[in-house]
Amino acid sequence: MDRVNKVAELLTALDGLCDTGFSLAIRIRYTRPLLLYQSYSQAWREFYFENGLLISDPVVHWGIANTGVLMWDDPTLQDPAGVLPLAHQYGLRNGVTIATGSSNSRTITGHTRSSGPFTEDEIGQLKCLVETLHEVTEGLNAPDCPEVTALRALDFACC
Repeated sequence: MDRVNKVAELLTALDGLCDTGFSLAIRIRYTRPLLLYQSYSQAWREFYFENGLLISDPVVHWGIANTGVLMWDDPTLQDPAGVLPLAHQYGLRNGVTIATGSSNSRTITGHTRSSGPFTEDEIGQLKCLVETLHEVTEGLNAPDCPEVTALRALDFACC
């Protein structure tokens, strides 16, 4: 199976676990991801970007500085700008962030769902999917290569 089909398969699996959406920034270098996929509602994506929430998003900050798993309701997570309560207003609850990769090629994801917190088994599944996506995209460096263009054209909102 080629890389584009494999990524599409993995994105579909992620989407199946996250009924209120996910955001997946793959291979972040110099603060910009090579690939970005989002299935959160259009209303939330517009609000998030129009209000510059990326700059103050505590789960993004955590993912840049750490690898592993972070539950959005972690009591030690600092959110002075109130990004997570705003996300709740848009139906994004029961969130988990997963970060993997080196500091110069990090993949950071956020996953949400309506039916309650993710179980340990589900978090394990998400982590496996994210790590596989990170591995599958190894070696993609040129943002204008045909393979990256094809990956950006997949049926998830991406840039």
